[in-house]
Amino acid sequence: MAQRRVQYVLVCEDRQHEAFGRRFLREMGLVTNPYKVRVERPSLGRGSAERFVREVYVQELEAGRRSHVDRTLILLTDGDNVGVRGRMQQLAAACNRAGVQVRTDEDGVAVFVPTWNIETWLAYLDGEEVEEEFANYPKLQRPRDCGAHVRGLAEMCRGRALREPAPSSLVAACQEYDGRLR
Repeated sequence: MAQRRVQYVLVCEDRQHEAFGRRFLREMGLVTNPYKVRVERPSLGRGSAERFVREVYVQELEAGRRSHVDRTLILLTDGDNVGVRGRMQQLAAACNRAGVQVRTDEDGVAVFVPTWNIETWLAYLDGEEVEEEFANYPKLQRPRDCGAHVRGLAEMCRGRALREPAPSSLVAACQEYDGRLR
């Protein structure tokens, strides 16, 4: 059996991240075939999801540079208490420890860091005013229930304007999208 060529690699912390990421790629017209996306996420109960994402990021970054397949690495990881800048510094430090060059503009890599967590973005996309220092926005009953949220975000992305006041981590994500995926 021939191995399929993967166009996108989505590295994420959990099923909610996966559902959000897959839907966003589809809504923005980047992926029309779901088999063009390979998802890497930790198994439940297997340690720190953030650490898993960081470790797999380094491996996938290096593998992408060696690959003959044109692919894009998309990372979706919560900012928790360190935020976007802190998480980006941790990713760079993980690369340095592994002897892997940090992400460059030539790499097909986009990093999205919802802060405190993805539920902050979901609450914002529900129309709430959110504070990124608040960690306890409600979770969706099922991860797939984020469809309307992602459609709203896609509309804002196409219009190149978020509803104000927008969470700074989502503003950073839009800049990342514009600079790395558009």
